[in-house]
Amino acid sequence: MIRSSVATLFCGLLLSIPAIPQQTESKGTQPPAPQAPAANQKPTISTTTTEIIVPVTVTDSKTGRYLSNLEQKDFRIQDEGATQAITFFYHDSPGLRQHTVIGFLVDLSSGMHSHWDKFQDAIKQMIWGLMPYDPNYTGYLIGYSTTAEVKVDTTYDPDKLAEAVDRMKPGGGSSLYNAIYKACTDRKLVPGEPYQPRRVIIVIGDGHDTASDYTLDQVIELAQKNLVTVFGVSTLAFGASSDESDNLERIARETGGHVEYPLVDPYGNTVSGYLSTPSDDGNYALKVGTGGYTAVIASAVNKSVMALQGEISTQYILRYVPHIDPSTAYKDKRRITVEIPTLPAGSVKVRARQFYYANSAPPSQNQ
Repeated sequence: MIRSSVATLFCGLLLSIPAIPQQTESKGTQPPAPQAPAANQKPTISTTTTEIIVPVTVTDSKTGRYLSNLEQKDFRIQDEGATQAITFFYHDSPGLRQHTVIGFLVDLSSGMHSHWDKFQDAIKQMIWGLMPYDPNYTGYLIGYSTTAEVKVDTTYDPDKLAEAVDRMKPGGGSSLYNAIYKACTDRKLVPGEPYQPRRVIIVIGDGHDTASDYTLDQVIELAQKNLVTVFGVSTLAFGASSDESDNLERIARETGGHVEYPLVDPYGNTVSGYLSTPSDDGNYALKVGTGGYTAVIASAVNKSVMALQGEISTQYILRYVPHIDPSTAYKDKRRITVEIPTLPAGSVKVRARQFYYANSAPPSQNQ
């Protein structure tokens, strides 16, 4: 009887000990291998959010210059109008780098043929610029045309992404929304995402979508729930139009990023003859001049790439635990407002994510 009681007590003690999560040590330059999800299993977004992460960009309203000397006391965050206490404040500085995970999503539809060589070179320069062989900067590459495919999964090695870009060839439709879905759900995660490594997506494309299984609203919600900031380098040319050209703008705006337009004013139409003789040679090729035109376009694309690199590297990272006013507790989609009350009204422009979803957090598989 005594032995039976002791055994029962011992088993009870074992069951009461919390499970210790396993950690896999990274070897070489690669993040830990992912756990394989069950067959045909869809990612879920259902755990409770306890802390909200808000990347913030601040620029001078007149000059557009990034302000990099602000402190925590300069910021005010409101959640549905209620001021919140900032629990974490971070800004890149010498000797201090926050891990950043960057997804490069490249449009490989037929419309990319015209300027593919310029964008191809710029994409590689952006990869090397944002992944400087530093373990604190991790990236992955997704190409999308009629389907979306992870070309290079999460890695610390920028050369793997650059080599894959060299092998890319445009052709087919466009599945931008599927690509964003894959970026949020179908890749290896770095331990700590999204709170320690912040998540950034850079879309190189025109925002057009002809082949996705998901809608614009669905992928915006997914990006917001996964704490992703979306930036864009638009491939839309000056004088051209797209019924969906504002979709990329909306995705970026609602997640706290913005879109660069290298082929539109003030860069892309500075050469005489720009788009003066449009033609359709099967690949939407444009006969628009020779050497001088090509040099200006290449320069414009590189300027846009450098502008995005500057913004991503100068963002402030703020976090807060929501203190929710009971009068707004019923809201699931909650508005975030970030202000700089210590500076004169209208003197700065603030970009930050506009919403978050209560009782939601990023999916946990593929870690």
